[in-house]
Amino acid sequence: MSESNIGSPGNWVDPDDAPEWTEEMFAEAEVRVGDEIVRPGKWRSVGRPPSGALPKRQVTLRLDPDVIDKFRADGPGWQARINEALRRAAGL
Repeated sequence: MSESNIGSPGNWVDPDDAPEWTEEMFAEAEVRVGDEIVRPGKWRSVGRPPSGALPKRQVTLRLDPDVIDKFRADGPGWQARINEALRRAAGL
């Protein structure tokens, strides 16, 4: 009987082959105690804002397809660009 490789990634890397952490990596890492962030990491620049900041609210908004296509054409971040355009239009 032949062995099946279905579901096995062809580029799997053994975690034991991961590079050793450098002092710089430790200095920039996020530090947590349980679920509490003691020190935010350097890379926390994308994604949802921390829970202490004013969170954005999700709404349903109907826009013309050509407006959506125009913003999506510039790549990732199109929703943030729409938000910024709305802020400018509202004078904020």
